[in-house]
Amino acid sequence: MRIALFEPDIPQNTGTILRLAACLGLEAHLIEPAGFPVSDRAFRRAGMDYLDQVALTRHPSWPDFERWRAAQGLRLALLTTKATVSYLDHRYEPRDILLFGRESAGVPDPVHEAAEVRLRIPMRAGMRSLNVAMTCAMVVGEAMRQTGGL
Repeated sequence: MRIALFEPDIPQNTGTILRLAACLGLEAHLIEPAGFPVSDRAFRRAGMDYLDQVALTRHPSWPDFERWRAAQGLRLALLTTKATVSYLDHRYEPRDILLFGRESAGVPDPVHEAAEVRLRIPMRAGMRSLNVAMTCAMVVGEAMRQTGGL
């Protein structure tokens, strides 16, 4: 199981997700460009003290990430408010990459179309979205429950 962040906007959310990945032993993939500096120095300044404990791979662009993913034979599961399938109704596999979009804009259409699976978190009508770090924690928890992680 892997977590991927598409061009994240908010360093605190990214830090929270990287900490989650470190604590649960999951790979994390950062698809750039990000909306903040992504150097180790900048991460540490933002309080990301778990950076040494996370298996983090940075991809310079979406096409670079897609080439890597294709070579690995991994399935892309996008979390999006545009999906109709609940994250609770999906059967997760260890080869899944759980992709989370930008806090401000989600993902563009080509990224949406590249995902083999599109999932959403059911919410009350009229609510826009959950915080991306909260969404990530919920989905990772269910995925690990199903696949026997940790």
